[in-house]
Amino acid sequence: MKSYARVFSLRSCVSTLALSMCVFMVNVARAQSASAWPDKPVRIVVPAPAGSSLDIIARTLADKLKDKWKQPLVVDNKAGAGGMLGIDVVAKAAPDGYTLGLGFNGPIAFGPHMYKKMPYAPGKDLLPIVLTTSQPNVLAVNASNPANTLPELVAWAKAQGNKLSYGSVGNGSSSHLTMALLESVAGFDAVHVPYSGSPPAATSLAANETQMLFAVAPPLVPLIQGNRIKLIAATSLQRTEGLKSLPTVAETYPGFEALAWNGLFTAAGTPPELIARINADVNAVLKDPSVRDAMVKQGFIIGGGTAAEFKTFIDSEGKQWGAIIKKVGISID
Repeated sequence: MKSYARVFSLRSCVSTLALSMCVFMVNVARAQSASAWPDKPVRIVVPAPAGSSLDIIARTLADKLKDKWKQPLVVDNKAGAGGMLGIDVVAKAAPDGYTLGLGFNGPIAFGPHMYKKMPYAPGKDLLPIVLTTSQPNVLAVNASNPANTLPELVAWAKAQGNKLSYGSVGNGSSSHLTMALLESVAGFDAVHVPYSGSPPAATSLAANETQMLFAVAPPLVPLIQGNRIKLIAATSLQRTEGLKSLPTVAETYPGFEALAWNGLFTAAGTPPELIARINADVNAVLKDPSVRDAMVKQGFIIGGGTAAEFKTFIDSEGKQWGAIIKKVGISID
């Protein structure tokens, strides 16, 4: 019996050692894989059109990351369905780090509270990597609009009856929800006209096909400089660097805040070592003085931080805006 016990103990020890060696070898293989990545071009899917705010951010990051990774970064614009078209591509990609996506509020944190059915589950099918930037939306109107302040615009909007419409960069976007929130707190009604990104939404405003638009500032600059549209207010709680002369909505409606944010995501199942590698490299790029200067000049607030911090932030945004979506009553089939 004692001999059998010794044999059993020996076998158990050998099995435990083999398992430990297996785990060790897997971890070594993962680490080596992460350090060898990438050995081919990396695709960044942008769920918005060329020239949009997301496109600008993706190309700015790609220009620096290609030097770090010694591989080309291909920016792939896939606009549509409120950003879900492009994010769905990322969710269904191979979990190998070669397909990244620049996601934003709408198809990540807001969608589950608005859409009866989504082609992917953000919390299950995607892994957050890093917050890239955030920025306030700005409220823009046609240059011919008689209003020059938010109180004047609200009074004008109320006088329009059922003639007023507003554009957005897509169903369920921060652009859409911010206007829905303003309608609720200011007490006016307007018809929502969604577009696939900020360039067509801004063009519609400049042509006076729609009368108001919340969007981030960079894509609007050429139309502002061309005196085709003008800005009324920003949605940060306090005035930000680069928009110091623009009043905030909170100065008229205290507590009003609506930031548009974006960050890098990849498919669930991607090795944690690779997530950590990409996170570290993007954080380094975001600290580059030339990148920071370029971003700040365009009204962006630099992001950064760990993947875990980004996930916590997304969960918080979903909870906060989920309550607003329910209160306002937004539901999209």
